[in-house]
Amino acid sequence: MKQIVLAAVMAAGIMPVCCFAQSAFDGTWKIDANQIHLSDKPEVLVVKDGMYQCKTCVPPIDIKADGTDQPVKGHPYFDAIAIHMVDAHTLQETDKRGGKVVATSTMTLSADGNQANFEFSDSSAGDGQAVTGKGVMTRVGKPTADTSGFSGSWKTQKLDSISDNGMLMTFKKDGDILHMNTPNGLSYDARLGGADAPFKGDPGVTTVSVKQMSERHIVETDKRNGKVITISDMTVAPDGKSMDVKMQDKLHDRNMSFVALKQ
Repeated sequence: MKQIVLAAVMAAGIMPVCCFAQSAFDGTWKIDANQIHLSDKPEVLVVKDGMYQCKTCVPPIDIKADGTDQPVKGHPYFDAIAIHMVDAHTLQETDKRGGKVVATSTMTLSADGNQANFEFSDSSAGDGQAVTGKGVMTRVGKPTADTSGFSGSWKTQKLDSISDNGMLMTFKKDGDILHMNTPNGLSYDARLGGADAPFKGDPGVTTVSVKQMSERHIVETDKRNGKVITISDMTVAPDGKSMDVKMQDKLHDRNMSFVALKQ
């Protein structure tokens, strides 16, 4: 469940993207929750025989679903997951890193099992301030008879009530340096022109590069240990009041878009 939430949150642009140009991009922007278009590619879960699998997680997760901490490897945001099946319609997840809780989520199935509401709190990136929110997923296809109602393919339809610290980002151009920061402690200072620069506060992103395409158009590339994770293509509207963002999530092979509004 955490991987679904994290992917959705990242897809929504909560993990930071960059902007450029003093006249067009400088200032604070807020993602418009009503103009988020998430990927059509579903997440795939299997909850069966006391085990929990996230087949579309990178790397995949396969652990016991007995409510105890289960170690996982290869995930920069957490190193242990506890899955608690509260009842047939409620699944809770707690993620830890270094023994400290960094995220929690609850997934609740509808009576017919074709929809799931989820709520989450995630402090796995930044300065410890949790990004909170909720959303809705719908089932793609049908569940198999020998698994729980949580098993199957799920598409996140919408995100709702995301806290401001996960929706706001501020940019400032100073000479050929672009400064970015968010309320929950993510930041970078990247030299324009495409050279890699350190990304601070996000364990899943180590470097960032920013390339100017035109006065109102830039491309940001986020990397993890040299591997491209996300490419964000951003264009400010002629009136300077909104910004269209198209994102390629290379890690999970997903595309999405959203609109951010100038504050």
